[in-house]
Amino acid sequence: MMADAVFLDGLRGQGIDIAPPEPRYLEEPRGRWPGVAVAVVRPRSTDEVALVLRAAHAAGVGVVPYGGGTGLVGGQVTPEPGRILLSLERMTLVRAVDSQSLVIEAGATLEAVHRAAETVGRRFPLTLASQGTAQIGGCLATNAGGVNVIRYGSARALCLGVEAVLADGTVWNGLTRLRKDNTGYDLRDLLIGSEGTLGVITAAALRLFEPPAVEGVAMFAVPSPAAAVELLGLAQGMFAGCVSAFELISRQGLRFLRAVGPEVHFPFAEDPEWMVLVELGLPAGMEIEAAFGALFEAAGDLVRDAVIAQSGVQARQMWELRESIPDANRRIGAISSHDISVPIADLPRFIAEADAHLAGWDVRVNCFGHVGDGNLHYNAFPAEGRSRDSYDSAAVKRAVHDLVVAFNGSVSAEHGIGRLKVGDLERYADPAKLMLMRAVKAALDPKGILNPGAVLAR
Repeated sequence: MMADAVFLDGLRGQGIDIAPPEPRYLEEPRGRWPGVAVAVVRPRSTDEVALVLRAAHAAGVGVVPYGGGTGLVGGQVTPEPGRILLSLERMTLVRAVDSQSLVIEAGATLEAVHRAAETVGRRFPLTLASQGTAQIGGCLATNAGGVNVIRYGSARALCLGVEAVLADGTVWNGLTRLRKDNTGYDLRDLLIGSEGTLGVITAAALRLFEPPAVEGVAMFAVPSPAAAVELLGLAQGMFAGCVSAFELISRQGLRFLRAVGPEVHFPFAEDPEWMVLVELGLPAGMEIEAAFGALFEAAGDLVRDAVIAQSGVQARQMWELRESIPDANRRIGAISSHDISVPIADLPRFIAEADAHLAGWDVRVNCFGHVGDGNLHYNAFPAEGRSRDSYDSAAVKRAVHDLVVAFNGSVSAEHGIGRLKVGDLERYADPAKLMLMRAVKAALDPKGILNPGAVLAR
């Protein structure tokens, strides 16, 4: 059943805020889907979320949970008519905070989570370029990664418990702040990463961390991805537990930035073929410049040049370069973008084989990403003077993804499945995994009202 006037009037009669969808609710960053929706429903509390889902379940109305709208695989929009968007943007309350944990509602932006942690001198380490817009509920629903996974883990590892409303309006209070709890199935982990298809996360208990006493950033020019992986192992051996980020950047990414912007500061006089951005967070008594200097000396032929940030401004400039690469990619226009992961030790061989695989396609490859956790953005772009339309983008994607699977990797490392990769999941997932996923979906959402069309094919 599609949402109709009677259904919406019933919700209004219970005090639920309902509005026509503004354009921002119907767009997603890559413009792949023109979203549609009957209305945007904006509850103010968990009880109101429960009222909405109870009514939608009874009427069989599809509900698409909407966070900050920053997702890149279309999980937050629906091209099918008759659905309602459920936005938690009004649910931003900090319910509790102490030196170890923070309980906050799902509509709070990631930036607001950071500020709340800072009030008690702590840090919530999940960091995204979109953190001013991305909401913590959406970050958990997609198990967001970001640049600090190597040290702190993804969103799942940073969450102690969640409160969620199930498809029939049942409220599950799983807001435990326990570090250990072996009382049955881990329902928290089931909901995290489910992209709103099993329940709607309304609040979360998050882990907080003591900020490192000393932090710093450096860029290292390396001759190859193999050297980058060796340098990663060396850094982790020298500074165990202190490597906060380790980002691989290619010369092609720098060329795109020089060609189309955004305008950034380039650390080396001549662009190296490969470089890595390294961030260290050290205990008191250690000096950043001395630590990076020791790493440079120990690296030998693994490193050809290095620039150590001498100030906070220079550190931000280095990060701006890395974070501007996706924007430059959008301006160039990819044939096919791939958010993939392979075992870290296999990254150099994967890059070499993928490059060789695509050599005959007349493409430019911009390979960059979080080498510290095996997550690459391996993206193919048209050769200069050619348009994207002159390529078979589906064939390019298939070629890359087939190779990823041959390396026992994942075709969705950090952005999720959404609507974009439903077919990929069907093609590449283990049949037993798909069977179990469908069984869980049928048990928790038997009418299929939660984010229909996302993650699992019908």
